[in-house]
Amino acid sequence: MIGALLSPALFPVTAQAQLNAIKSESSADTAAAEPDWPADTLGRRTPRYAVQGFIEAIADEDYAKAALYLNLNRKQRKQGEQLAHTLQRLLDHGGKINPYSLINDSYSGNMDDNLGPDLERVGSVSANGETFDLYLEKTTDKAGGPIWLFSSQTVQRIPTEIAQTEPPLADKVMPAVLVKNKWGGVPIGHWIAMLLMALLSYALAWGLIHALQFVLFISWRRAKEEPIAGIIKAFTLPLQLYGALWLFFQFSQRAGISIIVRQKFSVITVIAGLLVFLLLLWRLIDVLGRFLERRMIRYQHQAGLSAVLFLRRGAKLAVIIFGVIGVLSTLGFDVTTGLAALGVGGLALALGAQKTVENFVGSVTLIADQPIRVGDFCKVGDTVGTVETIGMRSTRIRTNDRTVVTIPNGDFSSQRIENYAHRDRIWFHPTFGVRCDTSPDQLRYLLVELRAILYAHPKIDPESARVRLVGIGDSSFNLEVFSYVLTSDFNEFLEVQEDLLLRMMDVVEASGSGLAFPSQTIYLGRDAGKSKEKTQAAEQKVKEWRQAHDLPLPKFSPERIQSLRNTIPYPAENGNS
Repeated sequence: MIGALLSPALFPVTAQAQLNAIKSESSADTAAAEPDWPADTLGRRTPRYAVQGFIEAIADEDYAKAALYLNLNRKQRKQGEQLAHTLQRLLDHGGKINPYSLINDSYSGNMDDNLGPDLERVGSVSANGETFDLYLEKTTDKAGGPIWLFSSQTVQRIPTEIAQTEPPLADKVMPAVLVKNKWGGVPIGHWIAMLLMALLSYALAWGLIHALQFVLFISWRRAKEEPIAGIIKAFTLPLQLYGALWLFFQFSQRAGISIIVRQKFSVITVIAGLLVFLLLLWRLIDVLGRFLERRMIRYQHQAGLSAVLFLRRGAKLAVIIFGVIGVLSTLGFDVTTGLAALGVGGLALALGAQKTVENFVGSVTLIADQPIRVGDFCKVGDTVGTVETIGMRSTRIRTNDRTVVTIPNGDFSSQRIENYAHRDRIWFHPTFGVRCDTSPDQLRYLLVELRAILYAHPKIDPESARVRLVGIGDSSFNLEVFSYVLTSDFNEFLEVQEDLLLRMMDVVEASGSGLAFPSQTIYLGRDAGKSKEKTQAAEQKVKEWRQAHDLPLPKFSPERIQSLRNTIPYPAENGNS
């Protein structure tokens, strides 16, 4: 599968060239990093293996070999074995060495520890009431290769003789047979003591954390509410394990357990600490995911629910990947090559899955901005319909023809989206074309009466209502009606619009005029012409308004608008508008 991903047939030539260039650079860097000196038989080329070699030497009770890990001057060489043995005793009695995984494993050492390029801090010990750090320093052999040794400064601070000390606590409480018999250079009792201390540490940590949790639930009322209760429970087990690890480390150091045993367990301790942290992340992801999932279900947000489930799985996968990398690195495996391969594979995957990534980003955009929701009636591009589902790859719309249109989210989020579901009112804006032989007073009559209908109708917003003579066409005078119907339901809007149009047609007829025929229409028949009686009545009405100084043009007074409000019965009785 990876071979197929990397094949030139799936990628442009330029992309393949970039991959080849990355591989070439990686190979060149690897070749440049390879040393040209022979391997050191004692494994002292890096700080980590220098410490590990010293511990293995004292475990075999080969103090002559252990002395080769100390930077001794001529006078000290005769006392090398004694100094190595003394350093072991100091480490056994309360001293500590950093876990192997935390000690640098490069030829040059850690360059960011502010100790200089040739020094590395690896632990600490106490001698005759004084505590001092243990350092390694880099020297060179005849071939010019690095040799890491316990520094000359550290060796000078190791006393040739130390005050007589009592046996460690572990040796006091254990049977003599477990102290005399050894395994791996260490009394068998020390191995057993480590296991017993691990159990004791967990028991103490369990009791302490549960007592703290009990007090928290009693003293804090919100501790039983979600999501706080879930977060507290998520922290419970990781805190128990972390507390157990801390107690285990303290007990083993103060009980005088051999440094050899403690270093064997240090790798397990570091891995356990890493797994505890990842366990905490895993549980927090679960708590947060369940909380968001319940919210999405409560609000019936299907798109958000899909995103939460997808992101939760993705976050857990990331935790697993980082956990595997961390454990392998702790065990001493070189994960750099694997990460480089993942980088090349990631580039190949990105090039081959551009559309998939684009659709995923589009779905995240739809979920974050929420221009539409499931059930919304909208127009996307040329597609009009109701949104049925919003998935992680595509969105489905049920059209008015009852067909289902599937639009990839990448295309969906880049198009113009018109959502009808969020409007709070609907625009009513017909234009009436009345006959060209309509008199000016008839037009005034129409303007007044049509506006009165809008102001009087209970389903029309009076602030937006207007009727204006907007132009003279080839065959008509054009009256534009502009108003908002106070409803967001389109079916109700159609009912109101029907009622308004019928009422306005009655007003046009009552004015003595009529709707204009298009100028290009030819019709046969005798034109009845205008009604003289109705024309005179309309003109007389306008005359009366003028004489009473009550002609509401160019606009109605606020008092008259208020007097007209809701005077039209709607719905009309007997279905008559």
